[in-house]
Amino acid sequence: MAQLEQIGQPRALAGGVDTVLARMRGLAADLPPMDGVAVFNRVYLTVTDTVDRAIDAGPGGGFPDRAAAITLDVRFAERYLAAVDAAAHGQRPPACWRPLLTFRRHPGVRPLQFALSGINAHIGHDLALAVVDTCRTLGCEPECLEDEFDRVGELLVTLEERIREELMPGPDLLQIADPLTHLLGSWSIERARDAAWAAARALWALRGLPPLAAEFTQRLDTSVGLVGRMLLTPLPD
Repeated sequence: MAQLEQIGQPRALAGGVDTVLARMRGLAADLPPMDGVAVFNRVYLTVTDTVDRAIDAGPGGGFPDRAAAITLDVRFAERYLAAVDAAAHGQRPPACWRPLLTFRRHPGVRPLQFALSGINAHIGHDLALAVVDTCRTLGCEPECLEDEFDRVGELLVTLEERIREELMPGPDLLQIADPLTHLLGSWSIERARDAAWAAARALWALRGLPPLAAEFTQRLDTSVGLVGRMLLTPLPD
């Protein structure tokens, strides 16, 4: 098996967060609005832009270590962009992203489901590996990034709020018996964020045992992908 640093290692982005934002804006311009990736990209672009402005604000924005915040944000976003690039070039993306990339145009899947599936892949899998990437880049322990991780996590919660504002049906349409109501209750950003931090610490502890680290990463990818597929179950109108 490949060593941990070889598993889905993202390309370094010399332009930092601005380059990530430019790539996301390019996707927004190129993809049909109702494409599942486009739905996720819109909400994630807003959050990434918010993170960028918070970083630029210095300690007042909640990021005391600007270099660590930029590195974590770029490593995090690049994993999503790498998955989209892989699919566009006929390559096999990580299992966590395959449900969204496969069912992105399914007429029976609602926009909210596309958004949730993307968030599940990005937080459930990518965030943990991005923490490890950042630790390797900066030569630090995960605990050194905890403040930045927590601040990014707080901003990610706004992603959920934005989704509810933009993609939720009106209260007259979303009844208690609607399957979408039950779907919303089956997944939580807060729980996914906590699990990502635990997974990152476990991966860091396993860095001296490459076969175990690779197996852990593969199983994490597969399990997150399974949840993503369930979130994309076609629902009746």
